[in-house]
Amino acid sequence: MKLLSLLSLALVGSSNAFAPAPVNVNRAVVVPQMSVAEGEFYIDQNRRNLMNLILVGSAAVTVGGLAVPYILFFVPPGAGGGTGGTPAKDALGNEIFAKEYLASKKPGDHSLAQGLKGDATYLIVKDDGTLETYGLNAVCTHLGCVVPWSAANNKFMCPCHGSQYAPTGAVVRGPAPLPLALAHLDVDESGKILFSTWSETDFRTEGKPWWI
Repeated sequence: MKLLSLLSLALVGSSNAFAPAPVNVNRAVVVPQMSVAEGEFYIDQNRRNLMNLILVGSAAVTVGGLAVPYILFFVPPGAGGGTGGTPAKDALGNEIFAKEYLASKKPGDHSLAQGLKGDATYLIVKDDGTLETYGLNAVCTHLGCVVPWSAANNKFMCPCHGSQYAPTGAVVRGPAPLPLALAHLDVDESGKILFSTWSETDFRTEGKPWWI
């Protein structure tokens, strides 16, 4: 019996000798830390605002430089009575030259041409055989009908609602509320007839032009 007890104790002792050492679960975990000096990552607000302005300005210049040519591509030269004026054109789209035009017209003639923005515009031949210094937009100021010239009555007479205009385009009978729009008429060095926007006082009403 004593021999068995001694053998048991010997086995227990030998097993403990090969058992793994206990792990201390409370052992501290080392966490690397970065030491940042005070003010090392400070960003000056004024500098930030300046950089933002530079970035925005650069973007605006870039976009503007691309946009301007794109816009100009779709704007026809001379449109809207710009520098040099808009050439008067006949029904076929041909530019009109004063010498040839007057050679085919009589004094007192009122014939239509394509004017500013393509609107029908009267070219008026004066009694001395020269062109009037203005053109008259043929669009009635009542509801937009094209007003024909009546040589027999010496005035413009709208067939739509009866409005009538004097030879200068001033209203002589309603319901049209306003005179026909004016456009400057000039002849350039080549003899081409040009229209340009009339922005001065309307000599018929002594008021501001209603069409601009």
